[in-house]
Amino acid sequence: MCGITGWASFHHDVRPQTRVIEAMTATLTPRGPDAGGVWLGEHAAIGHRRLAVIDVEGGAQPMPDRPGVPTAVLSYSGEVYNHHELRAELRGRGHSFRTRSDTEVVLRAYAEWGEGLGEHLDGMFAFAVWDERAQRLLLVRDRLGVKPLFWAAVDGGLAFASEPKALFAHPELRPRVDADGLREAYSLLFNTGPTVWSGVREVEPGGLLLLDRDGIRERRYWQLEIGRHTDDREATVERVGQLVGAAARSQLEADVPLCSLMSGGIDSTVLTALLADELRLREGPDARIRSYAVDYSDQAEQFTGDVLRTGHDTPYATEAGAFIGTDHSTVVLDPRSLLDLKHRRAVVVARDSPIGVGDMDTSLYLLFGEIRRHSTVALSGEAADEVFGGYPWFHHPKALNAGTFPWLLVTGDEAAMPLNPELALRIGEFRADTYRSALAEVPHLDDETPAEHRQREMQYLSLTRWLRQLLHRKDRLSMAQGLEVRVPYCDHRLVEYAFATPWDLKSFDGREKSLLRAMGAGLAPDSVLYRPKNHYPATHHPDYNRGLQMMARDALADDQVRAIADETRIKPCLDTPADRLEWGHRLRLERVVDLALWLNHHKPELAV
Repeated sequence: MCGITGWASFHHDVRPQTRVIEAMTATLTPRGPDAGGVWLGEHAAIGHRRLAVIDVEGGAQPMPDRPGVPTAVLSYSGEVYNHHELRAELRGRGHSFRTRSDTEVVLRAYAEWGEGLGEHLDGMFAFAVWDERAQRLLLVRDRLGVKPLFWAAVDGGLAFASEPKALFAHPELRPRVDADGLREAYSLLFNTGPTVWSGVREVEPGGLLLLDRDGIRERRYWQLEIGRHTDDREATVERVGQLVGAAARSQLEADVPLCSLMSGGIDSTVLTALLADELRLREGPDARIRSYAVDYSDQAEQFTGDVLRTGHDTPYATEAGAFIGTDHSTVVLDPRSLLDLKHRRAVVVARDSPIGVGDMDTSLYLLFGEIRRHSTVALSGEAADEVFGGYPWFHHPKALNAGTFPWLLVTGDEAAMPLNPELALRIGEFRADTYRSALAEVPHLDDETPAEHRQREMQYLSLTRWLRQLLHRKDRLSMAQGLEVRVPYCDHRLVEYAFATPWDLKSFDGREKSLLRAMGAGLAPDSVLYRPKNHYPATHHPDYNRGLQMMARDALADDQVRAIADETRIKPCLDTPADRLEWGHRLRLERVVDLALWLNHHKPELAV
């Protein structure tokens, strides 16, 4: 995993601007702590920071296609899991290789297929190719948007980066936020394309961008489509097992220590069991995979359920680790570490955004830091809920019947920080317009029942919006610690198959994630397979709530914070007894604190 950045301009010779590309690249050092490099041509500057995972010695970047005067230069982030198969195919087409890296496979794939190379790659990736011969810049992002890729216009071209902070090291770009940006951030709709930053956009998941002297062109090489599902229940369960197993096996390759994130839920436990079995096949019966979970001090005594959490994870994770045979560790965090301003500031800096989920972000960041002491790669069960229908909104009539994005109903709109009414952002209208546009994208079969039609909408919205903000969170917080996190449930073949599967098969046992539970039989303890859906844990310690209230009071002393947040609707949350502070109201306080930290660090120009 790595960080990429650079720019291309047809109005200037960029070769004298070594300091600029070095400054842009330096901002991404946490993403790539092992090495860095830059390349400059007359009209393009390319930077790279490397986290060495495969071919540690041979995968240096930016990578030219040949020594001396290259015809193409690549800066690449991610992993291509079918690189062995592609290498063999490309050799058969006459290409030769100098390294074992998947980076070089991507470079040779560009030489063979040009802008069509994305369709040949299986994995998570974001990369830039400067074609010196064609004088063209190509940006490509993976199908589900696991890896980030941002861009902004500059004189004569555009700049790009894995994170917006690298763009702001370019002299033509400054952090600026307008009303549209605040609307994008605080509507909780998770659009892709526009961002909180004025003028900064994302390359769409499954998309590519081309820049040449004729201008900028964007297109999608992949999008979620619907096919006719013909398998019966038994065949569907078998096929799901094949797809999940293949994805897990393909993502086990690394030349560095690897582990699994295992919370004690069905998603991560089934995945860890598959990884453990494959590791024993490759390395012998005594091989054991490391697994990690997070918990909070006094959680066993303090835990209280809420709309997203039904139980305490640690006993289930411990039981699963013993059942599978992993080297399992639980990282236990206390309120002091979660409230530490150094940690919270690091999270906000990593996100480049004021929107997060407070202690859950900080705890994930700290968990990743602890894991990084022992491993460079971790595998995660992210996306199983979206793929297999695990969220409450797939099952609650209120959410199914609502005319808005389902997570707004289940999590409660109070989770969104109330904004100063003087901003006149008209969030309600924005949500309604966006919802209509989102539904218009959903593919359907002509003979769907109304219930099937609605479930297809719910799954599409979950996969194309809700999932993307979870992937964004996991990428930013893991890469801030120099840890690569892989997500096998995001394999596009599995996503396509599950999306086409009728809802009655996805819920054949009357519960969430029926297909995953059926294919996971024997891989996990029954206690895990049949426990209710549980979201990522949050601390319930009153000391944390008290500390958060103090931090929020300090944040509201800032004029810029009060210009954005509705102080009158936040103050009641400050006066609630700490042991009775509801999760949704607490999240308001978390967002006030994060807003203050974001404004203080990024110092954006507010044009609202």
